[in-house]
Amino acid sequence: MAEDGTSKTATHIDVPDQVNEGVTTCQLREVLDRVGDKWSVLIMALLGSGPRRYSELRRSIDGISQRMLTLTLRSLERDGLVIRTVTPTTPPRVDYELTPVGLTLSREVSSLIRWADEHREYISVSRRSYDAG
Repeated sequence: MAEDGTSKTATHIDVPDQVNEGVTTCQLREVLDRVGDKWSVLIMALLGSGPRRYSELRRSIDGISQRMLTLTLRSLERDGLVIRTVTPTTPPRVDYELTPVGLTLSREVSSLIRWADEHREYISVSRRSYDAG
């Protein structure tokens, strides 16, 4: 019997790790942490329409600091989702674009953004109602 306030259902998704020669091959949480982070989602959505300069990304994402944009782009590049191209000019031109795998993720992210846009008013009303009660 569950105590008051204790859920009787599972509170997490149990994803067993597959082990191959002692190395974890199922790193679902790490992948979801990267692709579910708010800045990554916005960057992936912007790059879905084509390559962008660093300065374009910075202007397009309200509230992101230069440091956070740089860290997020580096992480996306490390994960093989984004390609960084430096053109040796003065000052150097830095462009970012999606890899083929990044493009597949961008399509999914775009669907999530469309859903959020279509339901933002519903969620806003629900929050106000919940907070008032």
